[in-house]
Amino acid sequence: MSANIARNRLAITVGVDRGVRALAGSGSVTALAESETVPSSSMRMLEVFGEHATAAGARVSPATSMRVSAVFSCVSLIASAIAQLPLPVYERQGEVRVKADHDYWWLLNEQFAPAWTSATAWEFLIGQMLLRGDGYAYIQRNRAGQMTALIPWPTERVMVLEQKRNSPREARRLQYTFHDDEGYFTVDQDDVLHFPGFGFNGVHGLSVIQWGARNGIGIAIQGDDHAGKFFSEGGKPEVAIKAAKEMGVAAQDAFRDAWVKKYGGAQGNRRIPLILTEGLEISELTMSAVDQQLLESRQWQVIDIARAFGVPPHMVGETTKASSFGTGIEAMGIGFVKYTLGGHLKRIRDELNRKLFRTSRFFVEHNVDGFMAGDSKTQGEYFGKALGGPGAQGWMKVNEVRRLKNLPPVAGGDELYRPKDPASPGAGGKNEPPKEPDDADPEAAPAGEE
Repeated sequence: MSANIARNRLAITVGVDRGVRALAGSGSVTALAESETVPSSSMRMLEVFGEHATAAGARVSPATSMRVSAVFSCVSLIASAIAQLPLPVYERQGEVRVKADHDYWWLLNEQFAPAWTSATAWEFLIGQMLLRGDGYAYIQRNRAGQMTALIPWPTERVMVLEQKRNSPREARRLQYTFHDDEGYFTVDQDDVLHFPGFGFNGVHGLSVIQWGARNGIGIAIQGDDHAGKFFSEGGKPEVAIKAAKEMGVAAQDAFRDAWVKKYGGAQGNRRIPLILTEGLEISELTMSAVDQQLLESRQWQVIDIARAFGVPPHMVGETTKASSFGTGIEAMGIGFVKYTLGGHLKRIRDELNRKLFRTSRFFVEHNVDGFMAGDSKTQGEYFGKALGGPGAQGWMKVNEVRRLKNLPPVAGGDELYRPKDPASPGAGGKNEPPKEPDDADPEAAPAGEE
């Protein structure tokens, strides 16, 4: 064991002990998972020591954020969309590429590890990336260095540190310490898949809920709580009751008890009326839901949160506004793939290729054709052009199209269509042979003769 690893492990142990002791004294132990450590430069320090409330008064964390329907919809939409995409392995052969029968295909598309299917693992990693800024998976290898499993790890249970450098000119290298109830271990960056969100600074990415949507989510949380309390109390504003003449204390107490039993709701203490006697006027003590524009405010928060995640609002149920991605399901789907998923997919591919293959021979690339395809009519027109026809060169083979539609190959379907006769540029589009000198009109006079 090197001196650096020993020193880092000691620092981890001391940090955990100090953190737990400090939180035990403050009554916030539940904010820190067992054996969890967080670098002081991380935004997650706010979670450890009790995150400051937003301007709206709510505390925004991954747990509280996922209780907001707009956040849940955005995260689940992006994560499940990426999990659906096939991730084939290709091999470069000169100027072309072909699908490779590679052992890693099963791990990336079917099963990460015995407890993780590929779909659930990708959803977990993308969710961690969006909510906490980074998604981590430990690469389990055999003695030959080949990957045998990928184990997703909760972001709050991973500590990332830069390895010591002798000069600022040296390239940075990271080391990762994973810990759980069974203990901890430290590995080099080559044995970790690290999927950062937007804004990666060399160590961590930016969390959407802490940077792009923190106040928006805080307002949404408070709006949900306020709406729940408002309707649990019957949806009635607080009022003052006017009596024509003076009421004794006993009469006022009896009236209040009867009022609360009838109209108090789950939060009865907030519905105890103020009694005004001897001609004092009645007035509403709180604004109604319409006056507060509660519904409009909650609708706007859905749009604000969707904007932070880069999700078109109509894809998370907000359909009152027109989409800026065009009209029709096809245009909307293409816009979502290009402008929302595109950046995430590129970061994922780069990390997989450089950590798993470490060569230009093999690489992975997400197949987004399923998301980019239109309806049956549009697909038919596209495949018709791709296969080619009279006077038009095709760029796809019949069996390639059948493979995309999960159909078996047919005999002769591996030949690319090549038109035998080029299209005529003449009028009518008929293939007429050009006239030869012998075909000239014999009765026509030679040039220069009358």
